[in-house]
Amino acid sequence: MRTPAIDLRWERWERSDGDFNDLAWLDGPLEAPLVVLFHGLEGSARSHYAVSLMQALRARCWRGVVAHFRGCSGTPNRLPRAYHAGDSAEIAALLAHLRPQAGAAPLYAVGVSLGGNALLKWLGEYGDRAQSYVARAAAVSAPVDLPAAGRALDRGLNRLYAWHFLKSLKAKMRQKRAAHPAHLGHLDLSGIWSLRAFDDRVTAPLHGFRDVEDYWTRSASKPYLRHIAVPTLIVHARNDPFMPSAAMAGPDEVSPAVTLDYPATGGHAGFPCGPFPGRLDWLPQRLLAYFEQTAGLSRNTPGRPKCLVPAGPSGLNIGCADVSLH
Repeated sequence: MRTPAIDLRWERWERSDGDFNDLAWLDGPLEAPLVVLFHGLEGSARSHYAVSLMQALRARCWRGVVAHFRGCSGTPNRLPRAYHAGDSAEIAALLAHLRPQAGAAPLYAVGVSLGGNALLKWLGEYGDRAQSYVARAAAVSAPVDLPAAGRALDRGLNRLYAWHFLKSLKAKMRQKRAAHPAHLGHLDLSGIWSLRAFDDRVTAPLHGFRDVEDYWTRSASKPYLRHIAVPTLIVHARNDPFMPSAAMAGPDEVSPAVTLDYPATGGHAGFPCGPFPGRLDWLPQRLLAYFEQTAGLSRNTPGRPKCLVPAGPSGLNIGCADVSLH
């Protein structure tokens, strides 16, 4: 399931607090829509879902940007703080920075996994105000019930995935501890063998939470879904190993602006399609079809931006997932 790389233009946005966010841009016609992607835990522009989405955008002659959370671009950020699943203030700052760069074209936002939860939380917090920033939004495999997702990650084979994340998170935190001994010199990373333990000892206190339960409870986006005003698509596979299907948001837990799409299969942020090992084009096509439909666009609409690269296959192959809509 190897996805070919795509060339992006990298830009460093210097923040007023002395830190920075790295932005990876797919350039295109100025009149084309702009899609911003908020990645998942330890994700980046190199993540398979980011590459697949940028490829689909290029085929449509749309613009795209991967907004890296602090420390996720391959270069350590400057401050002791990092990023977390409930960081809606970071979403707000990034969208406020990117909205003018969209110009007169619509700005669409996509969040995957951790980034999806943070985006949904921001959408709920901002309510009607969010419509001045984004025209449409989508969240993929978002752990809207963080306590349930956290418990699931510490069980069975999920612990292998958790160990992969922990290895990267602990390495970054050791770098931070060396760079900020006055703030983090006391931090003890020994004996941390689960994401719950890492969030309890590191993520929570580093970002102003009392402990892991306080962090997970206050950061979960599920209570905010009723307040979303921007048309928003939530895509989540029922067999996602990182969050039990019983914890997924039901129709009575979301606002009328939210569309729930829960395929039976797809795993976590994967949704492979076709013969083994599969293609990863179903998800980006699903997202962009939603944006096109709600914006009143189609691939044959007169006046679409002229493209300098060949357009991809037209139409949405919906047959690769058992899709149910609300």
